[in-house]
Amino acid sequence: MDALFKVCPSCRHEWPRREDFLADPAVTLVGYQVHWEELELGLLYFNHSCGTTMAIEVANFSDLYHGPIFRQRANGMANCPGHCLRQENLKPCPAQCECAYVRAVITQIREWPKRG
Repeated sequence: MDALFKVCPSCRHEWPRREDFLADPAVTLVGYQVHWEELELGLLYFNHSCGTTMAIEVANFSDLYHGPIFRQRANGMANCPGHCLRQENLKPCPAQCECAYVRAVITQIREWPKRG
């Protein structure tokens, strides 16, 4: 049997595939916690309608991005808007920053069509 993409730790609802999870109107992206040393280990926080918040590593969504990945980090620089410093801030990042691709992934997740 194939592994499930995600199981809600509270109500035990199952999402067989990532696409099922993203299309579920009962799931909402609510935050991002950056992992400065390894961006793929950053956490995306999703609320489920049962009242649970689930954390999923960025690595599970990185393949959604197909643009440039910058080598330098801009945090602390004049051109950095500081989005990554605030977990609830899900805005895209205009800076040419190593972290900007995660913000683009966040945008794709937020714009994912919900079913029904």
